[in-house]
Amino acid sequence: MPMTLTQAIAEGRRFGARAGRRLGRRLGRRLERLTGRSMPSIQTLLEWAARLGYGARGFVYFNVGLAALLAAVDITGDSLGAGGIIELTAEQPFGRVWLTLLGAGLWMFVLWRFLQSVVDADHEGWSLKAIGMRAGQALSGVFYGVLASSVFELMDEVGEVDADDGGAEAQQQAGTVMDMPYGDWLLIGAGLFILAMGVGNIIKGVTGEFADSLACDRKTCRRVVPLARAGYAARGFAYLPMGVFVILAGWRTRAEEARSFGASLELLEAQPFGSWIVGFTALGIMAFGAFALVEARWRRIRMPREIKPR
Repeated sequence: MPMTLTQAIAEGRRFGARAGRRLGRRLGRRLERLTGRSMPSIQTLLEWAARLGYGARGFVYFNVGLAALLAAVDITGDSLGAGGIIELTAEQPFGRVWLTLLGAGLWMFVLWRFLQSVVDADHEGWSLKAIGMRAGQALSGVFYGVLASSVFELMDEVGEVDADDGGAEAQQQAGTVMDMPYGDWLLIGAGLFILAMGVGNIIKGVTGEFADSLACDRKTCRRVVPLARAGYAARGFAYLPMGVFVILAGWRTRAEEARSFGASLELLEAQPFGSWIVGFTALGIMAFGAFALVEARWRRIRMPREIKPR
């Protein structure tokens, strides 16, 4: 009796899994003979990748916050977003080596986001809240994938990128969206989504149970959880003006209204008491980066025994 398409796909998956296990065992035995050590399991390798990914995210956010803080107290010029930090890093001694490691780390974080959202690595399940959380993790993976790609792209364009931290690029992207059918409404929707992310981060900073995701002792958790609360709240607050500018760009059909993350902080700084507002926001963003480094060390990463979509 001929197999149906579903049966054929299932049989193909089983065959691929068996072949992969056989190949893995052979490679493991060969590595063990060469080094005298057994090969780490795929779950262990993925856990290492996730921790390196958290470390890369922490590096980016801590330095974005530091640059914004230095700008707020008039030690340096304009605030820098992620793109500006990447370009600045490339110009330092051994900068390209750092960027290569950073880009690889960000791609590892993208992989972790995929495992969280598709494979349910955090064991969230299929409740409505869990689905929303996993959808957010998937979108986060897309964002960090774009950022990781830009790392290697900017390595080839050091000195050619304008110092406005991607402000022109943000306007160009807004113009591309507006050239699409119903582009103004698409841009308004993107701005509303950014606003929703900002509000969601603020709510998470206030109500999140961050200690539950950490495998550290109670004393350490008490010290690091405030970093998470301040960090998420500050990151959420920083998203709000960017979302407003994107909405205005769509509402007024003017791409030049769009602003990047760094440019949004600069406009905040130009307001009354703006330096104080940006300074406190920058400290919070630094706290977010510091907490990501804490997660790189202590986050509970519970890989499923079988890596497959659920």
